[in-house]
Amino acid sequence: MEEQYKGQKNEKEHAANGRGGTPAGAQGGVPAGSPESASGAARGEQSGGASSEMPDGAGGPEAQSGAVSRPCAEEAAEAPPPAVVQVEFKGERRGYFINAKKIPIGEGDYVVVQVERGRDMGKVIRSGDVLDRIPEIRPIKQEVLRRSTEEDMRKWEENKRKEEEARRVCEEKIAAHGLKMKLVEVEYQLDGTKITFFFTADERVDFRELVKDLAGIYKTRIELRQIGVRDEAKRLGGYGSCGRKYCCTTFLQEFEPVTLRMARDQKLSLSPTKISGACGRLMCCLAYEREYYMEVAKQLPKVGRKLITPYGEVTVTKIDIFAQAVIAEDENGEEMRFTLEQIRKAKQAQAADTGDRRADTGGGETEGVSGEKPGEGPETGRGEPEARKGEFDGG
Repeated sequence: MEEQYKGQKNEKEHAANGRGGTPAGAQGGVPAGSPESASGAARGEQSGGASSEMPDGAGGPEAQSGAVSRPCAEEAAEAPPPAVVQVEFKGERRGYFINAKKIPIGEGDYVVVQVERGRDMGKVIRSGDVLDRIPEIRPIKQEVLRRSTEEDMRKWEENKRKEEEARRVCEEKIAAHGLKMKLVEVEYQLDGTKITFFFTADERVDFRELVKDLAGIYKTRIELRQIGVRDEAKRLGGYGSCGRKYCCTTFLQEFEPVTLRMARDQKLSLSPTKISGACGRLMCCLAYEREYYMEVAKQLPKVGRKLITPYGEVTVTKIDIFAQAVIAEDENGEEMRFTLEQIRKAKQAQAADTGDRRADTGGGETEGVSGEKPGEGPETGRGEPEARKGEFDGG
């Protein structure tokens, strides 16, 4: 509370100096985002009503010391307003909007945008030259109408309270109709012209009677939208086994297909508890490193392949992708480690030796290193047992 008070005090002092401070919202500390404020306190010091959308610790040491970390209105006015911005709504919904009115907005500001059949409010999460080129690729019809005002913030907070009540009513109606569906979330549009109920179900659900009941109660447009379990996890958010926020709630724009083969290619455990996410499906991150695994695996001998080394014939038992090496065992079970560089040198030596033999015999001799025919015998590699010290000269 002391940190929040200091942040609000600095904000008021900043406004008194004529540098674009904004009034707080009705829920204690949420800035109104008025057009006069180019810095937008919503970018740094706000908490309060938008706490569910903002990270903790917004008021840092700079706010406590009285320093303002965001540029003032005069400095921000020098930069041209973004042509396109990406706005995030409740449930991690995102969309691109044209800033046709050249409104001075930036990342962290709350804006009112045009949506299908009405208006909604969200937070700007991206802007810049990259987004400005999107209209050249695909048309964007929806646009930013204005920066959010104090009245918009009050309405937003009021809608959040209404959503809780609508959720309770909808769950009662679902039970009354005996529908096999799970209500995930309720979302009010800012202007109240539409209420969306998100749900999951294992099979097709006939919810026509449910829609009639809800429309009779709320006297507005009702939409019931069925989503998948991955979309449910994205809307609710959370942390994965890695300790970080779900990928789908941070940077993933679309869900890509993930298969069990990706786990096999990376030699991961196939236990569902280890490779499944909170949604119950295979983790999206299984696809991130697969391309690298496949690229390195093509250059290394496969498990079970035999190699001819200065220590005799050995058999590959393991592959270390990140170290780009293989572990092999000899007849006595002693393990040796061979790097990709050693294997390459051995192949080059084998190729040179094979070329010399062909030159001596007029091309009739095709024996490889250690008497093995190239292409038919075991692959040649040179390395050193892990227990032995020093490097082996692969030349």
